[in-house]
Amino acid sequence: MAKQQKPPVVVAELGRPETPAETAARKAENSRLYRERKTVNNLVFSLLVTLALVAVIFLMVPRGTGGFEDVSVDVPALATDAAPSAGRTLAAPAVPEAWKAKQAVLSRSGDVNVWRVNYTTVDETTGHEAYAAVLQGFTADGEPVDEHWIAEQLEEQSATGTEQLGGIDWTVYDHTDRNPDEANMLFGLQGEWNGDTILVFGTDSPAALRILATQVAESLAR
Repeated sequence: MAKQQKPPVVVAELGRPETPAETAARKAENSRLYRERKTVNNLVFSLLVTLALVAVIFLMVPRGTGGFEDVSVDVPALATDAAPSAGRTLAAPAVPEAWKAKQAVLSRSGDVNVWRVNYTTVDETTGHEAYAAVLQGFTADGEPVDEHWIAEQLEEQSATGTEQLGGIDWTVYDHTDRNPDEANMLFGLQGEWNGDTILVFGTDSPAALRILATQVAESLAR
C-alpha cells in the first residue's frame, strides 16, 4: 500500500500552508537568530573567564600592609643617584619627620630639566595635611629657564615681594587667600642657585615653606 503524503501544515499567522520560498526564508531567519544568540553567549562566557583571571591575578599579587599615605621615598639617596645625570648637586632638604616625600624624580619638561620633590606635610598651624614642592630647573646649554615655565609651575600667580633665606635672594609669591582645595600654590618662593632656578611652594604655612627654602639652600651649599 502506498504511503499517504501528509497535507501541508497550515501556518496560523498566514491562515494557509507556507510556500517553499516562505519556508526557506523562515529557516534562514531561525539560523541567523541562532548564530546571534550563540555569539552573545560566547561573548558573555569570555567576559566571565576574563573577570575570573583578573580576580586570580589580583589575589596573587603581594601587597604591603601600608597605604599611599605611609609611603615616603629617600630624597637624599635619590638626589645622589640622579646627580651624575643632572651634572650638578640636587636639592635634598632636611624636613620634619611628619612630612612624607611622595616623589623625587629627575625629568624633562620641554627645554627644562627638572628635579622635583613633592611632599605631603602637616600644617602645624591647623594640624591638617598640606602640600609642599621643591623644583630645581635648568637647561642643557646653561641658558636661563624660560619665564613661561616658571609661571606655569607657580600657577600664573604674581610676585608680591622679595627676601633672603639661606643665602639666596627669593622672589615671594604670597597668595594665602586662595582655596587650598583648588590650588597647590598658596605661598611660593623663586630663587637662583648657580644658574639653576629654584622653586619652593605649596599649601603649607608661609613659615613652614620659608624653613623648607632655607633647608633647600643649605643642601645645595653642601
